[in-house]
Amino acid sequence: MGQALSEMRRAVSEQVLERLSTVSPSFFETIVLDLLHRMGYGAKRDDLQRVGGSGDGGIDGVISLDKLGLEKVYVQAKRWQSSVGRPEIQAFYGALAGQRAKKGVFITTSSYTTQAIDFARSVEGIVLVDGARLAELMIDHEVGVSARTVKLPKIDSDYFDEDAA
Repeated sequence: MGQALSEMRRAVSEQVLERLSTVSPSFFETIVLDLLHRMGYGAKRDDLQRVGGSGDGGIDGVISLDKLGLEKVYVQAKRWQSSVGRPEIQAFYGALAGQRAKKGVFITTSSYTTQAIDFARSVEGIVLVDGARLAELMIDHEVGVSARTVKLPKIDSDYFDEDAA
């Protein structure tokens, strides 16, 4: 049963990534913000705003972590096929510095190079989410994915215990 569930999750994960590769960049940014909200970021969906587009300064979204907007997380969302390298992570780090931001999440549908991962680890406040992790999070938080409850029959031994009746 566990192996069947793992295979189903893997298949749905692949389907999620395939679907993400076909959506527009702006819709992808909205999906990422929807996911972050479902994960508990922002008190309400309005606390997450999409700011992406040309001239976005390397920031695609902003999440207010508190009601007054004093603490924010900045988001970069890249719908890419090739690996994200160190230059892109450094550019995001620079964009965060330009906003005087302390926290940033860089999410991609692809993967990260070793140099990109090493750079993100060497600085504080940047979290990288690759395509595999993105798909898993979307499944776990049911963003673009629905889940069904399956009833598994099992004998109720207590019911058939005549001495207990």
